[in-house]
Amino acid sequence: MKPVVYLRIASLLTLIHAILHTVGGVFGKPVSGQAAMIAASMRTRFEVFGVMRSYADFYRGMGLGITIALTMDAAVLWVLASMARSESARLRPILAVFCVGYIALTLNSLTFFFSGPVIAEILIVLCIGAAIFTAGRADGRGEVDAESELKVAQS
Repeated sequence: MKPVVYLRIASLLTLIHAILHTVGGVFGKPVSGQAAMIAASMRTRFEVFGVMRSYADFYRGMGLGITIALTMDAAVLWVLASMARSESARLRPILAVFCVGYIALTLNSLTFFFSGPVIAEILIVLCIGAAIFTAGRADGRGEVDAESELKVAQS
């Protein structure tokens, strides 16, 4: 497969990850008996830089922040997939940053969360890694279409 396909898959997986994170992680309600005790302690308000906040405020705000970041990642990966049609080799450094970032996110999820996000993030890493591996060569002898070769020849 071509890098475009791998990046489109990574983009869709990232968008699904964002949606499920929002539904389950940010707005989901725990069912255990401990939930009431935890909720009560998280509602305790305190002053931070002149405003009153609680740990629940920080939890919800950071959860939504992750949703926003995942959604932006999905959009950027979709745009990069379009660019990969003609510039796949030049995208390798950007894709490497995404790959390393999602490896770090996977390790974070493995340490602090559960298998759902870990599996999603591993799949995203594999897709981005495959896009890097299948990208055309940087010396210009990789995936080049006839129109690009004609432009180079006319220059």
